[in-house]
Amino acid sequence: MRWVVFDFGQVIGLRTEAVPELAARVGAPLPEFEVAYWANRAEYDRLGDDLAYWRAVAGEAVDAALAAELTELDEAGWLTVDPAAIALIVELSERGVPMALLSNAPSSFGRAVRAQPWAKYFRTLLFSADLGVTKPDRAIYETLLDRIDALAADCFFTDDRQTNVDGAIAVGLRAARWHSADALRPHLVEFGALAQ
Repeated sequence: MRWVVFDFGQVIGLRTEAVPELAARVGAPLPEFEVAYWANRAEYDRLGDDLAYWRAVAGEAVDAALAAELTELDEAGWLTVDPAAIALIVELSERGVPMALLSNAPSSFGRAVRAQPWAKYFRTLLFSADLGVTKPDRAIYETLLDRIDALAADCFFTDDRQTNVDGAIAVGLRAARWHSADALRPHLVEFGALAQ
């Protein structure tokens, strides 16, 4: 059985446009807020502590209620999806291709993704904070293979970051960087997931 494994951010989901709204909500200047938003993201994806993340981004004055509000705004920003990516996922599903999602994301975002209507097309959804490890660490790909009970050579992985693609290749997965749904099609044809 040949699996296709998708990243989420900037593959299925479009890049968030919520950062200005988040900065305004805490009364922070956008340039400084945006730097902190991205600088602390890798740790958030690994540990998934919403309150700790928003305090790191916006200051210790952030309480649990405000952190929950910011998390909800942040999730909404990331959940705008690329229709072409969803169409590709539906097409693969209709062909009977098993799919998994492997995303560097906090646990709260993972719960939001699982509630989306398109999540039903994935047999397995894995989020880094639930695992305590992020891409491109070798362990996250090994966990993926264990969860889906597949050989590395029987999996095709796509991600918008070349470092994550390289990490998958190092474990033996077939992989290609995501540029668009149309650009990925030749790779999926070669892998045998789509017809010519």
